[in-house]
Amino acid sequence: MNMNRILSLCMLLLAAPALGEIVEKKVDFNNELGSAVLYYDDAIEAPSPGVVVVHEWWGMDDYTRSRAKQLAEAGYSAVAVDMYGHGKVAQHPGDAKAFMNAALENPESMNARFDAALSLLGSAPNVDPARRYAIGYCFGGAVVLNQARRGADLAGVASFHGSLGTDKPAAPGVIKARILVATGADDPMVPARQVGDFVVEMSDAGAELQLLSFPGVVHGFTNPAATAKGEEFDMPLAYDERADAISWQALMQMLAR
Repeated sequence: MNMNRILSLCMLLLAAPALGEIVEKKVDFNNELGSAVLYYDDAIEAPSPGVVVVHEWWGMDDYTRSRAKQLAEAGYSAVAVDMYGHGKVAQHPGDAKAFMNAALENPESMNARFDAALSLLGSAPNVDPARRYAIGYCFGGAVVLNQARRGADLAGVASFHGSLGTDKPAAPGVIKARILVATGADDPMVPARQVGDFVVEMSDAGAELQLLSFPGVVHGFTNPAATAKGEEFDMPLAYDERADAISWQALMQMLAR
């Protein structure tokens, strides 16, 4: 049996099948905060983890929603939140960079959108308030790590090919969440020095960190569309099935703890 089949079987064992219908509910917060989409399995009644999902720099697209739905199919409630606030989805990296930079220049709005998503997550019928998590991809990975740095009331956060740098390192004792980081060892957007500095930061902060670094893997490795975009725009983007499977398995293990 080859490695891909083994990883696929592991993922199937770790992800519980949907028992009922997956509810998809779009919620508009207000003109400033934007919107989010809540997913949950309407047959699950026992308290279970809930997850906020934050998109790549492209914006809240089908990929983001598919990850939130995948979590719901595994038995968890999930909220895909639009951190750009107005349904902006980029088709070109120039636009994506502009959208991302505009959001980063207004951290108060991003915090408000994240808090609104957490509140929406709490409206799902089966979310255990002590087991709320956040995951993010690319730009979203940086967002959820910054939520952990500001002491958000989260059981855990997971960053997939997200930026790890910050000009506001976590203070000792502030981080409540367990931290999972999955990164490509050959990702020029998240260089080795940045990874090393992040490990030191988490150690100094007293955080619980699990770091997965994949040799030969570049940016965007969880997104099947990354390879085509990398080729189109001559960027270091490429999907990696093995890294995707292993990092998702690590997330499932975190949620099951």
